[in-house]
Amino acid sequence: MTDRAVYVSLEGLRRRGWSDRMVRELLGGPDVRGWGVRQVSRAPVLLYQLTRVEAVERARTSVAPRLMTQRRRQAVLATLRVEPIRVPMLPRAELERRAVLYRRQVTAGAEQDVGGLVRWQVGYLRQALRSYDALLDGLGTATGRAEAERLLRHRVYRAIAQAYPWLAEECARRLRDPGGRR
Repeated sequence: MTDRAVYVSLEGLRRRGWSDRMVRELLGGPDVRGWGVRQVSRAPVLLYQLTRVEAVERARTSVAPRLMTQRRRQAVLATLRVEPIRVPMLPRAELERRAVLYRRQVTAGAEQDVGGLVRWQVGYLRQALRSYDALLDGLGTATGRAEAERLLRHRVYRAIAQAYPWLAEECARRLRDPGGRR
C-alpha cells in the first residue's frame, strides 16, 4: 500500500451523488488546487482527499435517519397544532345518557367506583375523540411521542371545555393530573 493520499475531483464527487452545495457545506474548500494539464482552458482543478470525503459520506448516512425522524416529529406536532378538534355537540340530557351507558360498558363486571356524572361525560367525550390519536401514528418514544401526546391531550380537553363549559373544571383537572383518578 502506498502512503500517497488519494484525491477526488469535483467531477468525481458529482458522480458520487454530491451537489455543489453539498460540497461547499460539508467539505468546505478543496484540499489541493491545481491546474489540469489535459484541459485546453486550463481551469483550476479542485481536489478533495478521499478519506475526508468517505468520512463525510459515512456521517451523512448516520445523520439521515435522525433528520427524517426529526422532520416526522415536527410534521406531527405541526399537524396537531392546527388540526381542528371537532367535539360532538349533544344536548345536555343526551350527553348524560350516553356518558352513563359508556360508564356501564367500561365498568361491566367490575366494581363501579363512585364518580360524578361530570367525570363520566368528559370520559365519554374523550373516548369519542380517540380518532385523533391516529395523528400520533409513526412516532416512537424517542421521537417526541410524549410531547405530542401532551399537546393532543391539551387540545382535546380545551375543545371539550369550550364546547361544554360546565365540564371545564374536570377538563382542567385532567390536564393537571393526566393519570390521576379521583
